[in-house]
Amino acid sequence: MQKNYLAKENRYDNMLYRRVGKSGLLLPAISLGLWHNFGSIDPFENQREMLTTAFDLGITHFDLANNYGPEAGSAEELFGLHLKKDFKKYRDELIISSKAGYYMWDGPYGEWGSRKYIIASANQSLRRMRCGYFDIFYSHRPDPETPIEETIGALNTLVQQGKALYVGISSYTSVQTKAAFEVAKDLGLKLLIHQPNYSMFDRWVADAPTGDNLLKTLNELGMGSIVFAPLSQGMLTDKYLHGIPENSRAAKETGFLSKDAITEAKLSQIHDLNCLAKERGQKLSQMALAWVLRDERVTSALIGASRKEQIVENVATLDNLEFTADELQKIDDILARDDLTNVDKRSTLTAWHYGVTHTGE
Repeated sequence: MQKNYLAKENRYDNMLYRRVGKSGLLLPAISLGLWHNFGSIDPFENQREMLTTAFDLGITHFDLANNYGPEAGSAEELFGLHLKKDFKKYRDELIISSKAGYYMWDGPYGEWGSRKYIIASANQSLRRMRCGYFDIFYSHRPDPETPIEETIGALNTLVQQGKALYVGISSYTSVQTKAAFEVAKDLGLKLLIHQPNYSMFDRWVADAPTGDNLLKTLNELGMGSIVFAPLSQGMLTDKYLHGIPENSRAAKETGFLSKDAITEAKLSQIHDLNCLAKERGQKLSQMALAWVLRDERVTSALIGASRKEQIVENVATLDNLEFTADELQKIDDILARDDLTNVDKRSTLTAWHYGVTHTGE
């Protein structure tokens, strides 16, 4: 018979918490995303082990979206079961977020950023999760057709209705972020946080070819940031040091990672970065997380996991977040061999965010 979950009493002792911009909210430096491995095809007990392990390590923030699965919506529904079974008594200690923006249902109202879609999707998400409110609710992507006033106005309605405590945006450029912030400000709404992708291999938030320094913009606006894909879909781990494993994302071509992305040049970079990580006494994944967290404008790094041991390993990153100038220069030299800040060499994620390609998440 399965025992009832009881969180560890010392769960907050070793986690680092950072303030989200100019707000009263703190987030753990490492947050857990449920994009992969929390759908209906994934073992329920493994999900439970990952969630409880994360919370025992001080990870208070669980990040979802309406389309996470597979199937779309199943991650929210299953998380709702975990919430009811194991975390109901800890609800006030959790930050639970979700998003709307990608395709969810047929017809003209099933995606993007209209008021109709945003509010309907948020209501569906709350029902799936058996949750009274979201701590953070996001516009998952900018809508090129819907006025920004409508999208941000819908987020404001969710706050007024008590369905979201805070709101944010994801994958908006600096120009779009500034526009959204001003609309929110005029409504008396605090736009709290931005969720962009950021990693050693995808540095657009700090060093975009257009000069679009998103981290600088967020700092000026008093917004926080939580970066996703800091391990570049698993490339910045030891997973691909010896080729492409059969069950890896690249082999399955899930998310945005394809076999074609694992080039000889990329493998050379991964090997050299791994050697530097060993010199620091870290795994490559730990050094990659430390690299994005070295900038305090990054509030939190959003990790994914397929087993609880990965979460333990990633949280151990916090034991060493410091870099010497020499180490940072070595990293820059390795990355410069394939300059990912060049517009013609953007990763699929960055190209998609800039509208170069459109594949959906």
